Amino acid sequence: MNEALLQIEHLTTSFRIADQYYAAVDDVTLSVRENEVLAIVGESGSGKSALAYSIMGLHTRAKTEGDIYFNGHNIARLSPSKLNKLRGKDMSMIFQDPLSALNPLMIVGAQIEEVILLHQPKLSRKDRADKAVELLAKVGIPRPEHTYGRYPHELSGGMRQRVIIAIAIANGPKLLIADEPTTALDVTIQLQILELLRKLKADSKAGIVLITHDLGVVSEMADRVAVMYAGQIVEIADIYTLISKARHPYTRSLLQSIPTAGETKSRLHVIQGIVPSLQNLPRQGCRFRSRIPWIDESAHEEQPIMHEIAPGHWVRCSCYKHFRFPDSKEEELRHVLP
Repeated sequence: MNEALLQIEHLTTSFRIADQYYAAVDDVTLSVRENEVLAIVGESGSGKSALAYSIMGLHTRAKTEGDIYFNGHNIARLSPSKLNKLRGKDMSMIFQDPLSALNPLMIVGAQIEEVILLHQPKLSRKDRADKAVELLAKVGIPRPEHTYGRYPHELSGGMRQRVIIAIAIANGPKLLIADEPTTALDVTIQLQILELLRKLKADSKAGIVLITHDLGVVSEMADRVAVMYAGQIVEIADIYTLISKARHPYTRSLLQSIPTAGETKSRLHVIQGIVPSLQNLPRQGCRFRSRIPWIDESAHEEQPIMHEIAPGHWVRCSCYKHFRFPDSKEEELRHVLP
């Protein structure tokens, strides 16, 4: 087994609201190896993007605690100037919204050249331009010489996403963080983007952290999966174990709420409620308990910890031993309606 390329230990990222800090990423420990895709999955508001930005050191007004080891070095302790030497070179990020990530006043070729110049200053202007065109071709853009001179607003959503990927891989990063890379794209373009990421992984042996709420994307791409809820990791397993033997109530609820081809279900499971806001998030006990009220309170731990129930398969809180889906819609509603 490869040594960890990225090792996150007890990472907590808190944001200030009024006069108090609230943790959006709460005591997260994870690892990513070379040539591995680790998917971080969960509903909107679970803390996935906050975790991605924490790894890259992109939060400007947050309080970050814990350790982030990249290639054995603790980058959580690096100064901004030293971190800038890593970002865009050894570690890169594909942002969720390419239109806001790209400069609307610069042609895309110049934006790719900018990140090349930052980390490869000795390259001539012609070599940078040639490399930018080569990168556009590598990410599957037709007529890359033509696209080089176009502005972001002149491109489709799928094309802009490819430009963002070209920028991210311009300097051959060892770690690539993809934050919802297929959001707002149609199914055909989604498949093309996923295939592109798969090819990049095969070519460069890079480690990829894939942030998504789409379990279909996870099943296509991931080697391992970390399920995130309310700022915490609640389950970690390889993709095959997670799909077939998920144990945490949240993971099982997510899987049960997805339509399955060839399988007839009388009804899909609907997860009660929503992810609580930072200010209203319970800091004691199981954070998912309010969304499964038919499970007795005694099933939950007062201070939930991660349990290794099989090699490499971790689950938070003892409630996984007692969880069941409601026997009927009436039983579920009894715990919701007054």
